Order: sequence, then C-alpha cells, then structure tokens
Amino acid sequence: MDKVIVITGGTSGIGLQAARILSQKGCRVYELSRRESGTDAAMHIQADVTDEDQVRRAIEHILDREKHIDVVINNAGFGISGAIEYTDTEEAKRQFDVNFFGMVRVNRAVLPIMHRQGYGRIINMSSVAAPIAIPFQAYYSASKAAVRTYTMALYSEVKPYGIEVCAIMPGDIATGFTAARRKNPDGDEAYGGRISRSVAVMEHDEQTGITAEKAGEYVAGKALQPKVPVLCTLGGKYKLFVFLTRLLPTKVLADLVGEIYAK
Repeated sequence: MDKVIVITGGTSGIGLQAARILSQKGCRVYELSRRESGTDAAMHIQADVTDEDQVRRAIEHILDREKHIDVVINNAGFGISGAIEYTDTEEAKRQFDVNFFGMVRVNRAVLPIMHRQGYGRIINMSSVAAPIAIPFQAYYSASKAAVRTYTMALYSEVKPYGIEVCAIMPGDIATGFTAARRKNPDGDEAYGGRISRSVAVMEHDEQTGITAEKAGEYVAGKALQPKVPVLCTLGGKYKLFVFLTRLLPTKVLADLVGEIYAK
C-alpha cells in the first residue's frame, strides 16, 4: 500500500524538496497551500491553514480519494522580526495563527482519521529558535516553542493508539524564508541600530546554512523511517547548541545569544 502523505507549505523550500523526494520514493503526496497552483512534486490542494473549513475540506477530499492518510508534515510557516516593543499585536497574532494554530487545525482534521486507522505519523516543524530564543525574533521563537511543547504533549496523548508524533527543529536553512520574512525596522534608532544588525546576522546565517535539498531529504527520511524520536534537531552544530541549552545556566545562555544576535 502506497503511503499517503500530506504536506502543508509544500510549494517552496523544505516542503517542496521533501515532497519531491517522497514522490520519487513512490508515496502519494498531497500539498496544501494558499497558492492557486502547485508544483510537479505533489498533488496540489488550495487551502489556507488559517481557515479551519478549508483545511477540513482538503483533508476530507484526500481521505475520500485515498481511504487512508499515513503521514502529515506541518511545514507551513513564515517569520517576522523586530523589537517586541514596536511589534503590533495583530502582527504577532498572525505569526501564531500560521505557525502554531495552522498546525493545530491540520492535526485536528487528521487525528480522528489516524485514531480510527490505529496508526499514523505527524511531523511538526519547530525550530532551534524554540529552545534558543532569538532577540528581535521573539514572536517567531515563541511560536516555534509552542509547536515544540504541543508536540511533546500530543505524543503522550496519542501514543497508545499507534500514532507517532515528532517535532523537527531545523537550524539555519538557505531557502526563500529569508526573503519572505516580514521585517519591522520601527525603533531601530531608539535601539541603537541593533534591530537591523541583528536581522542582518540572522539573514547571513540562514543564507549560508544547510541547503533546502538537504533539509528536505532529512524531513522525508523522518516521514518514512520505521521509528521517530519526539524531538529531532536538523544540523550537526545545532544539535550541539540545543544540547548546551540543557547544561548552561539560563542567564549565561541568554547573554551568549545576546552577544551573537543583539549587539
């Protein structure tokens, strides 16, 4: 039986590369995004993860065609940057609506299906920014920390029913995510230019980071391997960084991150 895999945000970056690899391996891949047209990597369904009805109808359509759903990869997301003091609350809410509640909507639609099947796998894309909060990227970090915490709780809830849950925490990845970031420069003068300098460091690290192809290969591997851990860190040096968060005192960690991203 071919595996049926659903990916959100699969028209670019990590999602697109993962969809291509999974399709090449014989999986039946469906991609959900707001765009009217998709790519040659997967069967496209137009659905906005911020709209619960659209998500529900998309999942029902896939189930009607395939009769089962094996893996869901919650990859849709975007980033905002700027000082907390100058970030509009509505913009912060939009960040959570896509990155966190978008995932929640998809999982609410697929969990009853997987529960009835007695099996399934859910992969939620978190970030190294979850355990390592990045200054001037606070709301992105917070949304990905919420994904990480939610995943750990969901894992315990659904484990008895054969459903596996995993959060992948990528480090810096060279994708279109960087250009798509919504940058708010408000308050940069009041902050001594630290906002723009911080964003410049982040963007340099991202564009010189792991390729989208390598990241997509990693995600596709987690979708298909026999067992997955609850938390995975994508990238060798980032595994070290995450490990250090367990060892360093909180203030030391915060000061170290500040030296890198908030000078």
